[in-house]
Amino acid sequence: MKTRCLLLMVVLICSTLVRAQHDPGRGAVRLLAKGQVDDAIKMAATTPKKKNSPISEAEHEYVLAMAYCQKGDAEAAFLHAQTAVQLGLPIERFSAGPRGAFQPLYDQPAVGDWIKENGSMLLHGPMLGSMTSDSVRIWVRTLEETDVSIEVESSEGKVVRVKGRSNAAQDYTAVIQVRDLKPNTEYRYRLLIKGEPVGQDASFKTFPSAGNAAVFRVAFGGGAGFTPQYERMWKTIGSHDLNALLLLGDNVYIDDPEHTLTQRYCYYRRQSQPDWRALVARVPVYTIYDDHDFGLNDCNPGPQIETPPWKRTVWEVYKQNWNNPSYGGESANPGCWYDFYIGDVHFIMLDCRYYRDLEGGSMLGPVQKKWLFQTLEKSRGSFKVLVSSVPYAPGVKPKSKDTWDGFADEREEIFSFIEEQKVAGVVLMSADRHRTDMRKIPRSSGCDLYEVMSSRLTNVHTHSLMEKAQGSEFIMGYNEKCSFGLMEFDTKAADPQVKFSMVSIDDEVIDSRTLKLSELTSSGATR
Repeated sequence: MKTRCLLLMVVLICSTLVRAQHDPGRGAVRLLAKGQVDDAIKMAATTPKKKNSPISEAEHEYVLAMAYCQKGDAEAAFLHAQTAVQLGLPIERFSAGPRGAFQPLYDQPAVGDWIKENGSMLLHGPMLGSMTSDSVRIWVRTLEETDVSIEVESSEGKVVRVKGRSNAAQDYTAVIQVRDLKPNTEYRYRLLIKGEPVGQDASFKTFPSAGNAAVFRVAFGGGAGFTPQYERMWKTIGSHDLNALLLLGDNVYIDDPEHTLTQRYCYYRRQSQPDWRALVARVPVYTIYDDHDFGLNDCNPGPQIETPPWKRTVWEVYKQNWNNPSYGGESANPGCWYDFYIGDVHFIMLDCRYYRDLEGGSMLGPVQKKWLFQTLEKSRGSFKVLVSSVPYAPGVKPKSKDTWDGFADEREEIFSFIEEQKVAGVVLMSADRHRTDMRKIPRSSGCDLYEVMSSRLTNVHTHSLMEKAQGSEFIMGYNEKCSFGLMEFDTKAADPQVKFSMVSIDDEVIDSRTLKLSELTSSGATR
């Protein structure tokens, strides 16, 4: 009973703390999910405060169409839908839905004809993920459950076709894996639905050979609330020759774990954005979630798998909208932790929300923590990038227990394990704070840890730099514009190195710092 009361108290407290990165569209849909139609219509017309996201005219019309569907006025809903499309909203937004929200529209024959004449069988995607040196997975969402094929062509002209099928039970998505590819090789591909080409041809490049030294680059960040004037960030990121994009939480801002309507609205809105679609069609994406795309602000959901009862459903919707190699311990132990290699660099992605138990002192939970230690112990990466959705460095969010400061004993357990097992080349990576920065965490062992952090990809709201945080040393930081972190690895160098750069939405390199493997290796380290 005590645990249930604690969880209820935490959820209620969290619901009062959601202050950053509001937007009228999401706010209105949250009200619609609760049946508060008139309030939703008012919310959609509200001018947001300075630190929040505006709503476009087209998005406003979309929300009104959804609201009038809920009122049962299909004629008015259709007029708003047509206006939204005339203003530039992709018609696929209405094809995708969320489907239950637009059922009164779908029941009108004229709407079906309108969608068929103007829309596409491809609603979202293609989105690359789970890339290796010899394979890739390609994710799509379709209008209906249907056959989907991928044709991949090499520079020599060899064409391979792989077939799949979208699944209504998985929200009309399909994930198709293409195998037997060559390392570090560029391929062109196209998507076919019912045997007919759809969308534009795209290309991808496989990872360098697994375990071998390599030169490559990845971009990373979090804090990606939907902000119309900042959605150009995806084009800026796409202008770099990337091998991968890592999204470290708050990848969309939902803040409504109890209603799949709001969750799907937020995912579909981003999945339909043209610059986003162009980016993920050619750069593989790897994600973890944080509070705003898992629960509520600074949420502490507790150690139980099925409590609160929304956990598993949120996880299922998350899986339907991403393309990760795996998802924690899958159905038996849901989560978003996993690992992967690019060349000889090992990326270890952590789930910092599903099992977070402030009272019990664990952010990771026993299953994930055991996996983490085993993964670190077995790692043969030159660099091991330990990725968290919240900062490791002490003092970067004063008076808060939401970062690893709230789990200081577990943080020390991880850092001590790295030192005791002589694990070399560890780089800490995180998000959550709405800025980009780099810090050093001094260690008495003599092998200090370095953390790179970025979490203002598209957010309006900004956090201060915390240059005098207690317990960690500020190296560099930036918060004037939206930004992302760029990591350029060169493990072919005599002393393998990684260069971290802070890059603005306007593609300005603000500052850079290079770390060499020798700086990240304690005396006697063997791996």
